[in-house]
Amino acid sequence: MDRNSPPPAPRRKRLTPVDIAIFAAVAALVVYTGYRVNAVLVYHWNWPRVLNFVLRYDPETGRYVANLLLYGLATTLRLALWGTVLATVIGIVMGYWRTVDNLTLRILSRSYVELIRNIPPLVFIFIFYFFISSQIFPALGLDDLDAEGPLVDNWLFAVLFGDPALLSNFLAGVLCLAMFEGAYVTEIVRAGIQAVGRGQWEAARAIGLSRTNVLRDVIMPQALRKILPPLAGQFITLIKDSSIVSLISIQELTFAATEVSSTTTKVFETWILVGAMYFVLCYSFALLFGWLERRAARSRR
Repeated sequence: MDRNSPPPAPRRKRLTPVDIAIFAAVAALVVYTGYRVNAVLVYHWNWPRVLNFVLRYDPETGRYVANLLLYGLATTLRLALWGTVLATVIGIVMGYWRTVDNLTLRILSRSYVELIRNIPPLVFIFIFYFFISSQIFPALGLDDLDAEGPLVDNWLFAVLFGDPALLSNFLAGVLCLAMFEGAYVTEIVRAGIQAVGRGQWEAARAIGLSRTNVLRDVIMPQALRKILPPLAGQFITLIKDSSIVSLISIQELTFAATEVSSTTTKVFETWILVGAMYFVLCYSFALLFGWLERRAARSRR
């Protein structure tokens, strides 16, 4: 084959008899488990009762409108979006500090990472949340925002941040998630920077570039290609980790599910539905990020 010719297309893998047997065994196990649960569990299923908390019929408008679970899902998306943005900023700064020659910056960034990674998430969330809500936000005046403020009629603000009356609560949750996830983003960024060979640094410094210019023009473009896939995975992890902040009364999807299950007493339907919503949300983003990664790989060829 000519050295300049394109590589052959990969052959599609076909299912072998062993693969078919494994799939059949898994399917049989699922069916048997469902049969045993239905035979042993004394429970009256009522899916319409729970689905009414996703969409409800409004007799005044004659249309279906969003209900508690969809509002919780929207809050989860907002937490994930802003938490990822802030965690990425924290991770880039701390990840860079992990690689510099300045001992003080390395100690600060290392201490931050080790502190977060060695404290249980719930303990960190409780301590950090109550410190923020009782010390920082009152000083910034965020506790004075209410439903009478000027933000209540701003639809863009409502889309991005939710109910203005709950802004301080929402921002506290975002900061908690960002500080927690930022430690893991820090390690992703550090690994990406250190994955670029020392020869790149030395060659760039040899032509007179400052360390800042080397990092901006030479190192980070190469490091970004290495860290984008794990950053995408960290975003999906943050969506799931956002359920932790339900314990501090932030009204995201898990908090809404707790209220629905208490109101309807339909525990199984509620949590099966919420689990399916989390799965669809996370899997959709996984497919999106996979498609973007493949497209970026093709554009670099």
